[in-house]
Amino acid sequence: MAGPLPAMLSGLVGSGPFIVVDQFGYLPGLKKMAVLRNPVNGFDSADQYIPGATLQVVNTATNSVVFSGSPTPWNSGAVDASSGDSAWQFDFSAVTVPGTYEVVDAARNLRSARFEIGANVYRPVLVQAVRTFFYQRAGHAKLAQYAGANWADSASHMGPLQDSQARRYNAAGDASTQRDLRGGWYDAGDFNKYTSWGAGYVVDLLHAYTENESVWTDDFNLPESGNGIPDVLDEVKWGLDWLVRMQNGDGSVLSIVGLASADGGGRPSAATRQSLYGDASTSATLASAAAYAYGAQVYASLNTPAYDAYAADLAQRAKRAWDWAIANPNVLFYNNDASRGTAGLGAGQQETNDEGRASLRLAAAIYLYALTGDASYRNYVDSHYAEVKMMSSWWLSPYDAGVNRPLLYYASLPGATASVAQNIRTRYTELWERPDYAGWGAIADQRDPYRAHLDSYHWGSNGIKAQMGGMFADQGLYGLSQHSPAEIANAGAAYLHYLHGVNPLGKAYLSNMGAYGAENSVDQFYHSWFSDGTAWDSVRDSQYGPAPGFLVGGPNNTQYDWDDRCPGISPKCGPARPSPPYGQPGQKAYKDFNDSWPLNSWSVTENSNGYQTGYIRLLARYVAMPQTSQERAAVRVQVRDDREVPAAITVTYDRSLSNIPSPRWSPPHRSYLYRER
Repeated sequence: MAGPLPAMLSGLVGSGPFIVVDQFGYLPGLKKMAVLRNPVNGFDSADQYIPGATLQVVNTATNSVVFSGSPTPWNSGAVDASSGDSAWQFDFSAVTVPGTYEVVDAARNLRSARFEIGANVYRPVLVQAVRTFFYQRAGHAKLAQYAGANWADSASHMGPLQDSQARRYNAAGDASTQRDLRGGWYDAGDFNKYTSWGAGYVVDLLHAYTENESVWTDDFNLPESGNGIPDVLDEVKWGLDWLVRMQNGDGSVLSIVGLASADGGGRPSAATRQSLYGDASTSATLASAAAYAYGAQVYASLNTPAYDAYAADLAQRAKRAWDWAIANPNVLFYNNDASRGTAGLGAGQQETNDEGRASLRLAAAIYLYALTGDASYRNYVDSHYAEVKMMSSWWLSPYDAGVNRPLLYYASLPGATASVAQNIRTRYTELWERPDYAGWGAIADQRDPYRAHLDSYHWGSNGIKAQMGGMFADQGLYGLSQHSPAEIANAGAAYLHYLHGVNPLGKAYLSNMGAYGAENSVDQFYHSWFSDGTAWDSVRDSQYGPAPGFLVGGPNNTQYDWDDRCPGISPKCGPARPSPPYGQPGQKAYKDFNDSWPLNSWSVTENSNGYQTGYIRLLARYVAMPQTSQERAAVRVQVRDDREVPAAITVTYDRSLSNIPSPRWSPPHRSYLYRER
């Protein structure tokens, strides 16, 4: 009797993943594409997968086959340089009935991760993504009822000479420099608070709100939940309140508050060293002017008396900031720069160049015009918009989203100068349609088998993926494309699918999302709180693991390296650089690790509020509002596996919820994540 075929002849070698899908799910009316991958180059090149002739989509509740079809080779079987894979695409868009499914290759006895189809599969993900800002709050207690017992902590940086008694960076012993600068968000994996970047996060979150207001409810389980204001605006206010404290009486805005991390990592409240602030700068003041102005506009629109005075105060602060910045156009402050006496004040460098300040001035003028209707701000925009790269050099890039997206917003305002608005819209459209660019040209050419093309993979590539998806979504928002609404929606959603698992690693690039549907989410990432060796180090191997919902930096094959003194300087170095991420094709240049120096994981796995806001802004465009009280209750279901995780509202899982008779939404079937153990 003949034995089984050798693995190589059976079409399957190794453990994969070989069939990658969006692990959270797909909207019923949009394209659904699984990618089947055969590794050729990179760390997994010894693996092999040649799919069977027919694949199936199986409903996991009934174990019934609901769709069968054949995979299509990508680019005639060529190897994609960015991933090192040859690939097939399996289109199962015909499946639209809400439910939980798997893609199955019966011939190879291979299944994908489970996923849902439904009108609101992304809402639980959005809740957790927004809640990361609560975990990033400085000076606010994380009570267990909101944070979950695993991530509870007392208010950080509120001890003697910390945030409420912060002193100037070069006058740590001078009480006359003391300022109350409490609040705000930790910027990334460190605990520093940067004004220019923090103001940008405020603006992005406000846009996430205004671009799809109906999805923003008051039940994200924040301390402010239930106050009648959408929780995303409560979170934005936490950031704005800190920017208010950072403003000087003359309108200028301080640039940074440098915060200590806990020695050895761990809970933020364990950090006890002094907080120091940096001087005001033109760039910080302009960025804050935009945040104050847009905040004033949005909070005034709530028509809630409790926020009217707040909005009016923000409006005045925006004007004062603008006036100071115009009168002081080149006041610079470089933090963490030994040559300027600021070594150790923060980590990243937020000061910018002349071009950067020009972009910040333009954005501030746009939001001040939107707020006030004052022609002087409109005239500034009209006089300077042509200097932006998009207009002056035919370069449309996700790296310039901080000025390009405000320009699109300006072009949508009723009072904008018609010719200027048309020029902006026309230029954006023609650039994004160019066949040689990374926009519609990349889609037409199918440049990426995973359908989310980037020209290169470097520090923060996941954040750029989110911005790229947002650039497509903006075309739909502002009516800028010759493509149909469905084509635009599918183009933006493909970048979400990549971040949710349609990538060579089959990795959902959000932290600790197993309880929300991801079978392979981020296990560990670089963050002072969740650092190597602490109780929050790893979902798999530590007591608690990191909090859920953080978007990590992503693959980086152009900038990652260990310390140049390795090997030998530390036992962690080992005999060779960790590979992955080092020396891999772009999309495979990632590893779940959080080792600090000398392995320097931060350029691969560190989170950033900038990545997070870009992702939230994109994700929110694909979220629908639950229509019934039963749907709203179901979306807040907390399903636990073997570790505690926070939820908007913790309730007992009721299997009857899986039978909600609504065509608009399929509730989370996360109970199946208990698995058959």
